Amino acid sequence: MLFCDLVGFTARSDQADPEDVGAILRPYHVRLRREIERFGGTLDKFIGDAIMAVFGAPAAHEDDPERAVRCASRLLEAIVELNATQPALALSVRIGITTGEALVVLQPGGDTEGVVGDIVNTASRLQGVAPVNGILVGEGTWRATHALFAYDELAPVRVKGKAQPVPVWRLVGARSRFGVDVDQRPVAPFIGRDAELDRLKRRYTRTVRERSVRLVTLLGEPGVGKSRLIHEFGRFVDDRQEFVSWRQGRCLPYGNGIAFWALGEIVKAQAGILESDPPADVVTKLGAALQVLVGEALEREWLTSRLAPLLGLGNAEGPGADQAEFFAAWRRVIEAMAASGPLVLVVEDLHWADAGLLQFLDYLLDSSADIALLVIAAARPELLDRQPEWGKRKPNASSVALSPLSDADTAALIGALLGQPVLPSEVQGLLLEQAGGNPLYAEEFARLLSDRGLLVRHGRTLQLSPGRKIPFPETIQALVAARLDALLPERKGLVHDAAVMGKVFWSGPSPRSAAVTSQCCRPSSTSWNARS
Repeated sequence: MLFCDLVGFTARSDQADPEDVGAILRPYHVRLRREIERFGGTLDKFIGDAIMAVFGAPAAHEDDPERAVRCASRLLEAIVELNATQPALALSVRIGITTGEALVVLQPGGDTEGVVGDIVNTASRLQGVAPVNGILVGEGTWRATHALFAYDELAPVRVKGKAQPVPVWRLVGARSRFGVDVDQRPVAPFIGRDAELDRLKRRYTRTVRERSVRLVTLLGEPGVGKSRLIHEFGRFVDDRQEFVSWRQGRCLPYGNGIAFWALGEIVKAQAGILESDPPADVVTKLGAALQVLVGEALEREWLTSRLAPLLGLGNAEGPGADQAEFFAAWRRVIEAMAASGPLVLVVEDLHWADAGLLQFLDYLLDSSADIALLVIAAARPELLDRQPEWGKRKPNASSVALSPLSDADTAALIGALLGQPVLPSEVQGLLLEQAGGNPLYAEEFARLLSDRGLLVRHGRTLQLSPGRKIPFPETIQALVAARLDALLPERKGLVHDAAVMGKVFWSGPSPRSAAVTSQCCRPSSTSWNARS
């Protein structure tokens, strides 16, 4: 929940003509609505000069807290821009954000009709005590986003309706720009993926030996370890004697100009272009990079005009009618990057890729030759729902499916994270069941146990604090909610029924199960495990 309220506007409008008040509020409302929707939020309502927005309804996303915080930062920038274009406005705001559970009433068309819950009141109270032109977040939002944003922890505040002071944090700024991961070394050991890593190493060795172009698609559920596998493969590449170029980009689920975002990130890295660079510096850096890659001036000029959209200097949504020519130019640059030595291109979150980017990668694999180019694409299984034949008919394409870790590997991972190789059987059994072989889940549960002091030392081992239960981490709950909302309606209905019946049930209780059981269950199974 995000609340944004104008500061001092009630006093300014007390004696003002209603039409003048409306004239002031109109551009404010229009601009803020556009920014909220840009980040995938829903403007729930206007309350006078206040705005109430919800992220996660009518559909949940795994990064809703991040979206809300990035949106809030953008709202402050939008206020500055409004004041610059219309100095008479002189607007200032306070913003409050909190994360938690709420009851959302949906209209028949799917739009939100109302949001009810404690987080609504809390977000409103946080906005009321936020600094002018500042952003205050509650504990749930801080827990979900503190790795992505820098915060100052403030003294807990007393607000109406709360018996105890509420912990709050003031947003300082983002640790990295949107679409770029914060550079953090993995804290968990690399466990249970040696076979998959060996397959990547073999693909790379063959690519270099044969000077060929190859695609490897890493497929797996969220948190199963695709990014970590890429990180470990990167360490292998760094240790090679030959000089290897490594370029990486990520596909984004929302935002402006994201159709070829991943490819744009690759070109920016090659040219050393920073997000803060003005357009003139972008052109200069691109020209210098192309001068190293391409000898002929006329060709460099041709390439510059066709790389411009990738760098925000033209139509950021792609080449349009001139697709073939743009694709040829982008391929030419990548081939030039690989001319002096092996090149590894990494495209993460390919399941969010625009159709145009998928077409370009397909074209690159078919048309490039006599270069050592390994393309690694990380994606969730949803990619195959959109592109069932992705990579299947190409001799130079293969896939690596990442399955859940075994119980032994998961136990070793949890033990390493907690610094305790042996746990009581009841604690270890509970954590194994909750993690389900997912490394991210294991990490989040271990972090939750440590952060909240739920484990106490008893002799040489750790035990769960008496009377304490292990709650569900907010990050995992967000992942699960987003996965549920992405299901097809009939499968989502089946899960609704399963939530009432329990983890395992027979097909009779659900009228929907007859249509989908064969798709969801193994052929030999006669029951449906709701946890899966």
